[in-house]
Parts: sequence; structure tokens; C-alpha cells
Amino acid sequence: MTQRFLIRATGSAQPGQLAGLGKALATCGARLLDINQSVTFGIVDFEALVGLDHDASLEATLAEAGDHLGLDVQAIQVAAEDYHRWSAQASRPRLILTLLAPRLPAGILAEVGALTAEHGLTVELIHRLSGREPLGGTPLDGEAPEHGACVECWLRGEEVDLEALRERALALGAMHGVDIAIQEDSIWRRHRRLICFDMDSTLIQTEVIDELARRHGVFEEVAAVTERAMRGELDFQQSFRERMARLRGLDESVLAEIAESLPLMDGLERLMAHLKRLGYRTVILSGGFTYFARHLQQRLGFDEIHANELVIENGKVTGEVREPIVDADRKAALLAEIAEREGLRLEQTIAVGDGANDLKMLATAGLGIAFRAKPLVRQQARQSISTLGIDAVLYLIGYRHGDLEA
Repeated sequence: MTQRFLIRATGSAQPGQLAGLGKALATCGARLLDINQSVTFGIVDFEALVGLDHDASLEATLAEAGDHLGLDVQAIQVAAEDYHRWSAQASRPRLILTLLAPRLPAGILAEVGALTAEHGLTVELIHRLSGREPLGGTPLDGEAPEHGACVECWLRGEEVDLEALRERALALGAMHGVDIAIQEDSIWRRHRRLICFDMDSTLIQTEVIDELARRHGVFEEVAAVTERAMRGELDFQQSFRERMARLRGLDESVLAEIAESLPLMDGLERLMAHLKRLGYRTVILSGGFTYFARHLQQRLGFDEIHANELVIENGKVTGEVREPIVDADRKAALLAEIAEREGLRLEQTIAVGDGANDLKMLATAGLGIAFRAKPLVRQQARQSISTLGIDAVLYLIGYRHGDLEA
């Protein structure tokens, strides 16, 4: 009859310890069922679940090996019912909970622990994705880990009301100034290949149509139309056409001046460099204008752009755009079309945006991220980032800081 043991070993990490423990387990005829090892500040923590089909002097053999290797070793017998419970738990779907912030307050661990327990979830693993805090960095001197702090937790449990869990996590994160993202783990999580971005207030720190209106002296008029749209009195296409009409007669030279001084979102250049290196196809899907999207494409290397084409005649903006207008439906449709053309599943796509007209695109993508969005958009999107730069998207894909900077 098979007996199962949980082997635990801890002590100061030294070369050769894994080999020594493996040799001792082999001497006893043990089979590996599961294994995990980590080293923190020079202290090794080794755990292995093993099976034995015959009596063996396991404890004595491991104790002898531990004395030789400088490790405290324990062998704990695992009852059959505990093993079956563990096996059933391991077969359940996994959730990935990601914590992101300039700094992570220790209190958030207690809050997250309580939240996951309330939903019947077990925390399987916690590990850091971000870089280390600078030497000497303290909450008083203002230093923080480069590109923010990020910790990833692996969760398992019975069927969970994911929407309720996300709603609670959003409120909890708002209280502590921390982004808490929860996504289902799958084979596609590290195999996404297409990422589509909104442009205004996502890739750049401004709304281009507002800048054009200011330069043309019609900002208040355009803002009034925007306000009517926010109250639901106009849909996107109606409001867009009304705002465009106010720009009639704007000199084309103004477009060039604004394009040259577009303020990039913090973290964008780093994000694009890594996405290109990792083989992602990068796309701008914008309700803004191709004139400015093309400028970003040339500057940062986006693979393709889809935005609204301004009609310019005799060096002046006419106040019209060419059909079709890129609205919420068009963004979602374009994302799906590009994925199909590239031979990708929707699960392999990512969308990032900040506005209500991005919600359909975010819902269509395998991973939809509301970036520095208004509360309503954050609530409706599956994931959101508000505390870090746009390069924090890399953490939600699951990349470690060390992997990217190597």
C-alpha cells in the first residue's frame, strides 16, 4: 500500500543540498509527487510530496542527510483523505490575483487574505514580479521600486462568483491606493500576441480634440458638446460630428505643432520596446485622428493604426471626417477582424483604453484593461490599472521585471 509523506527542509542555502536530498529520497525508493523550493535572504525552504510503496527508513535517512547538509528535515505522513483533498483542490481552476502600486502597504495582505478566505479561496503561491526596492529605500525618503511594486498570488477554490469578487477587490484597492486585478489562469495568459490601444488619454496624456479646440478658440463650445454626450443626450457619432464641426477652418499647421509635442503616457516607451521584443502585434484603435496616430506609429513602431481621417482642403480642416467613423462598435469589430486575419484566438488578444467608448473593445479582448479610467469604466472593465504607468500592463501579462530587463 502506498504511503505518502510531505518532506520539509529548511536552513542556510548551500550548493549541493538539492542533490543530497534527492539522493536520500532515491535511496528510500521514493517517487516524487510534487515539489517546491525557494530561497529568501539565503534561507532555503524545500518541500516535496513523495510516495513509498514499501517500508523504508525514510526519517532516519533524511535526518542523516540533513545533518550532513546543514538542514532541518521533517517527514510528515499524509493521510489518504488529506491527499485526495489536495488532489481535488489542485484540479480546480486557478485565479491570478495581482497587486500593483508605487508601494504595497503590508496591511493589504491582511485585507486580501480576508477577502480570499471569504470567497473560499486558498492562496497557493505568492511571488514578486516587480524589481527590488532600492537599497536604503524607506517610506520616508520617497524611493520606490523602479516601475512600481507588483505581487502575484495564485488562488484556488470552489466555484467563485468572479464578478462579486472583482467588485469587492476594486473597492478594497481604492481604499488602499492599490490596483487589485483578478483574472482566470489559462494556457493563453502567457501566449497573447495582439494588443490594441486607445490613443487619447491612454497612449498620450491629453485629448487631441480638446487641444485642437483650444488652438481654434472653440474649447468651451466643444466642451459643452462633450458634456451633453456624457449626460446621454448624444451618442458618440452625434457628439463627434458636432465637435468636429466646431473645428472648421483650423489651419493644418496647428496639427503638425500639436503632433510634435504630444505628451506620451509614462511607461509607454518601455512598454512598446518590450512588446516588440516579445513578438506582439501592436495596434492603435482610436476615436481620435489618424494624423496623430500615424505620428505615434512612426515614433514608437506600432504595426498598424485605425482612427478617424480628417478631411483637409486647401490647408484647412473642413470639420468633417471620412467614413467609417471609429466608434465603440468599430473598435471591437476591428480587434476581432485583426485577430482573425493574424490567425489568433480572441483569448490571445489584449485591449487597453480609458473611456466608455472602449468598453466593447475591452469586453471583446481576452484581457481587457481600463487604464486610468473614470470610475464607471473601471467598474465595468474586468481589469484596471490606475496607480502605475502603462508599462504595468506587462505585470498583468505575467512578466517579471528580471525577465524583461535581462
